[in-house]
Amino acid sequence: MFDRTLETLPHERLSLHQWRCFRAMARELLASNPFVGAKWRAAGVRSVDDLADWDDFRRLPFTRKVELVEDQATHPPFGTNLTYPLERYVRVHQTSGTSGQPIRWLETQESWEWWARCWGFVLRGAGVEPTDRVFFPFSFGLFIGFWAGFEGARALGALAIPGGGQDSATRLAWMQALGATVLVCTPSYALHLIEVARERGQDLSKGCVRITVHAGEPGAGIPAVRARIEAGWGARTYDHAGMTEVGAYGYECVEQAGLHVSESEFIAEVIDPMTGGPARDGELVLTNLGRVGSPVVRFRTGDRARLAPAPCACGRTFARLEGGILGRLDDMLIVRGVNVFPAAIEGVVRRFPMIDEFQIEVFRDGELDEVRVLVELEDTAGVRRVQEALREAVGIRLEVAAVPPHSLPRYELKARRVVRR
Repeated sequence: MFDRTLETLPHERLSLHQWRCFRAMARELLASNPFVGAKWRAAGVRSVDDLADWDDFRRLPFTRKVELVEDQATHPPFGTNLTYPLERYVRVHQTSGTSGQPIRWLETQESWEWWARCWGFVLRGAGVEPTDRVFFPFSFGLFIGFWAGFEGARALGALAIPGGGQDSATRLAWMQALGATVLVCTPSYALHLIEVARERGQDLSKGCVRITVHAGEPGAGIPAVRARIEAGWGARTYDHAGMTEVGAYGYECVEQAGLHVSESEFIAEVIDPMTGGPARDGELVLTNLGRVGSPVVRFRTGDRARLAPAPCACGRTFARLEGGILGRLDDMLIVRGVNVFPAAIEGVVRRFPMIDEFQIEVFRDGELDEVRVLVELEDTAGVRRVQEALREAVGIRLEVAAVPPHSLPRYELKARRVVRR
């Protein structure tokens, strides 16, 4: 464990720890953060004394991404969700923009060290040791991506190896030359590296990599995707969840029974997305506790999650999300009256080892959405098998069409496999 004391705190003591951290943060936000202060005053919270218990916390308004986008559009370039003068901030990052207008985010020295700490939970949960050599095949730009993971590896005492500015073949060569033992990237890119290695006659399962850690997409939490990555790399594969707006909040332990939420650093809620009330299966809502300079309080992530009812066998008391992040609520497709999540389609397609890449096309047929699944296949019998497996999994017939090998895009960061025509 990264911090055994915190990760095994009894529920009452963990709740007290969270409350003390939140109250300390709330005092600063009410004093000097224009964005949070205006929202809270409109909700009747004028001082920290108005926040006496968790019932008061749950009466605080949710924060939605659209509010942050509008705030930065009105107050460019960084908006008003800033607790300190600009001179206090040392880093700027930006969301990927896969789900709308990108948002810029500033970090203080304290919040950047907090990011590294959060990644410490992620890496140690996966079994990463100070003796490991951690490779990041990531082009380091404004997107926060694996910047914080790189810092977390360094803070853990591991050798952090940057893999930016290289093509995939060069990255594989560097990993081999430097004896990388841990790979940190999106699940899509881990699969792409397997494909590149195979074309070069290289068997990655015989290499030095023993652990792979993945974020950016829910793929590593999908059994078929995990199995393919583990077979291709000959390594143990771990899921992780984080957001630019929130931080690195979720990680797997050796039990791999879902994502633990780092509750010493975050307050997690699961709500009914329609009513806003508490639910076991619904939308994940997060409050970060170590990012006072640019916080989010009760942020509606848009991610679908399910709380596990029982403690994890690893001994951690942190909340656990069964199956990891189950998908984006706004990614849900309604096809002939049936709710279909892209992650469910990927879970089926990845069972077929002959398919390297796929894409989901959404198009209108009259007043209804229809879906076509494009797969890189030359075998028409394979297309029929994929179609039948999809029908059994999602309950309706989806069109499956073969496209030539290497004709679909590959992704280093978040994959954009759902395309609206």
